[in-house]
Amino acid sequence: MSGQSRPPGRGRPRLPRLADTEATESQPQGSPTAKSRGMERLADLLPQTVRQFGLEDQFEQAAAAAAWLRVIEKRVPEAAGSCRLSSLGHGIATIETDSAIVAQEIRLRTPELLAALRASIPTPIRQIRVTIRHV
Repeated sequence: MSGQSRPPGRGRPRLPRLADTEATESQPQGSPTAKSRGMERLADLLPQTVRQFGLEDQFEQAAAAAAWLRVIEKRVPEAAGSCRLSSLGHGIATIETDSAIVAQEIRLRTPELLAALRASIPTPIRQIRVTIRHV
């Protein structure tokens, strides 16, 4: 049997290439394939998704909280584990602390911290308010 050729249509079936299936199965007629569209960064897709689901306020709050952590770690590293941005609204960033000494340090350095926070996020912030969380 080594000299015989296989009849047409026999043997291993040919698997379609990924590009063939993308162009025919997953994409509607006339639309570009995933290959021609290219990859998109998640950071570029996130804002439109947030708007689509009506989560702008929560996204803004999370971005501000992350920016606050970066600012405090850089400017007052000793206070980094003892404070957090608890709310953001009407131009006021409310910072919650675990101790009076951390609250005092943040109050003393408010102009510097406010300027750094303003530079980190697009949300307009006009004031930092510090509260002490009683545990």
